[in-house]
Amino acid sequence: MRPIGPINSLRTMGNRIKWTDRTFDFNFPAGLYPEMIERLRGAPVRLEEHCRDVPEDVLTLQQDGRWSMQENAGHLLDLESLVQQRIGEYMSGAEILHAADMSNRKTYEASHNDVAIQTILSNFRHERMIVVEQLSSLDAEIFGRVALHPRLKVNMRLVDMLYFQAEHDDYHLTRISELRRSLLAKEPR
Repeated sequence: MRPIGPINSLRTMGNRIKWTDRTFDFNFPAGLYPEMIERLRGAPVRLEEHCRDVPEDVLTLQQDGRWSMQENAGHLLDLESLVQQRIGEYMSGAEILHAADMSNRKTYEASHNDVAIQTILSNFRHERMIVVEQLSSLDAEIFGRVALHPRLKVNMRLVDMLYFQAEHDDYHLTRISELRRSLLAKEPR
């Protein structure tokens, strides 16, 4: 398999800001919720593209003790239940959102490298489309509802939570893309 893109342009994880060190500005109008829904809708397609035609041994290879491409994909799937739960909390008027498990126990216990990549991709697409359909059915005013994000300690509107989730998708999709470029460049041609 040939490398994807020039390898010298690869930014490794060491150059990236850790997810937990990121800060967020939610200074955009709630009326941007259709764009946030669209970003969420596009994640399964992008994930499938990154994993297409990649050998299993590359998908499941851990580099520097970090998650493999497949484990990053599985992690996105693992968090869909939290996204669905938080949407329900906004709909019910909760004041504080359910906290994420920052130890990522669900991902570590899932053994995603032992599951076929097509199963992970299919399940992620299915769960994400449930989220997209649910969001698409909501009245516009709900996207302005506010609840406290427990880790960030900031009030977030539903539209902000969707932006946050889309950024989290992009964080892991970028890592998968980095691994794909790096690992396929090492494959014999």
